[in-house]
Amino acid sequence: MDTIFDKIISKTIPAKIVLETPRLLAFHDINPQAPVHILVIPKKKAVSMDELREWDDATVGQFFKGIAEVARSVGLNENGYRVVLNTNLHGCQSVNYVHAHILGGHQLSGSFA
Repeated sequence: MDTIFDKIISKTIPAKIVLETPRLLAFHDINPQAPVHILVIPKKKAVSMDELREWDDATVGQFFKGIAEVARSVGLNENGYRVVLNTNLHGCQSVNYVHAHILGGHQLSGSFA
């Protein structure tokens, strides 16, 4: 079943794109939780972080390297940012497609749920 992220990749649903490469897509979250809130998704679909263990190391590395590249491209690297990856029910994953949240643009709270 197609998720909202599948539809964004196929350009069926519009998104405010920050960066697109052959391997990933980064775009602004429609419900931002920080002044800068960008989602990064691999174009190779995985339902959750758990599925990344089946990927080759180079592909996983490219995804994480891409996250850092996106953060730098919007100027978050100097003051810092948070990367959040929610996995499955207890991790509060809302879309069944692995994705990273880049949060920044101000001092973030140090607390976690």
